[in-house]
Amino acid sequence: MHIKPFAVEEWMNQWETGAVYNIAETCVNSMSVNELFALTGEDKDAFFQEFCSKRLTYGHVEGHPGFKEGVCRLYRTIRPEHVVPVHGAAGANHHVFYSLVNPKDRVVSVMPSYQQLYSIPESLGADVRILKLKKENGYLPDLDEFRQLAVPGTKLICINNPNNPSGALMDRQMLEQIVEIARKAGAYLLCDEVYRHLSQEDGWCDSIADLYEKGISVSSMSKVFSLAGLRLGWIACRDKHVIKTCLSHRDYNLISCGMFDEALADTALRHSEKLLERSRSIVRENLGILDAWVHKEPHIRYVRPRAGTTALLFYDLDMPSHAFCEELYHSTGAFVTPGDCFEEPRSMRIGYACDRQELEQGLAAVSAYLAGK
Repeated sequence: MHIKPFAVEEWMNQWETGAVYNIAETCVNSMSVNELFALTGEDKDAFFQEFCSKRLTYGHVEGHPGFKEGVCRLYRTIRPEHVVPVHGAAGANHHVFYSLVNPKDRVVSVMPSYQQLYSIPESLGADVRILKLKKENGYLPDLDEFRQLAVPGTKLICINNPNNPSGALMDRQMLEQIVEIARKAGAYLLCDEVYRHLSQEDGWCDSIADLYEKGISVSSMSKVFSLAGLRLGWIACRDKHVIKTCLSHRDYNLISCGMFDEALADTALRHSEKLLERSRSIVRENLGILDAWVHKEPHIRYVRPRAGTTALLFYDLDMPSHAFCEELYHSTGAFVTPGDCFEEPRSMRIGYACDRQELEQGLAAVSAYLAGK
């Protein structure tokens, strides 16, 4: 099977560990185990004493009950039998495609977005059609174009909400219109929701799994909950065929998730509101810092994100984005992601949910670099 190189992940793998100022990271500032227990108020010693007495078996093959209950509290209609635990949201996306998509199936996906959403179905021989999100539309999809692409018989429509890399957010009204497009086509609707709940405004963030009977929500403990090291995500869907098929395919490539990962995630999700409060505070404060910097930086422009942890910044230099980001990295230590990883030339993706001091110092380094050009 041939698949295109995963541009953004290969870039991160190559440069991340040596960065002085990592403002490419997309998770909300990661927590240690000690910080997690301090935030939740749970008894860390009691947790480890109980866990260390367990035999390290495969655990609950279809998912730790407490963890699945915690996931359900993030939705309005999802029950434990609707949840399939997997290894991160990357594993969830891959598993959905692996389980549902056959050669020649029509798959409609948006771009820019996370590359899995179009490169994996393409590698499986699907008929992938791309809906290009445009800066002038605030990186929101053109619904008329969606209707043209999602013809009757379309197998799967793929969206990303909030969007990576732009931070655009589709509201309930737009999501419901996309649901109607999917329903008319008879399509499943996959929504990568790893940044869900990280909006800049208060209020409930709707999930496609609640809005559509064939909606498939993918998320994880990584971005919103700052626990990427757990490598734990999930597929949430009310469609029985999707769950049955995903569980069947799961026997071939996963069997179960780690006992420790699920136990710690269970602890975290029992206090999900505390973790979400922390994360929202970080992204809202830090976007204010980024926004002020953009408005005073003459070489930069952007569409202000409405949610998530990332923004797509356009620069006015006549320079390809890989060359720009490499030269920036080597001259200042500031690490950002080339926009060409998302087929958005002369731009860079920044992750603004890191430590506040690192963000400020990283932006100062970018300004120093731009001033010297």
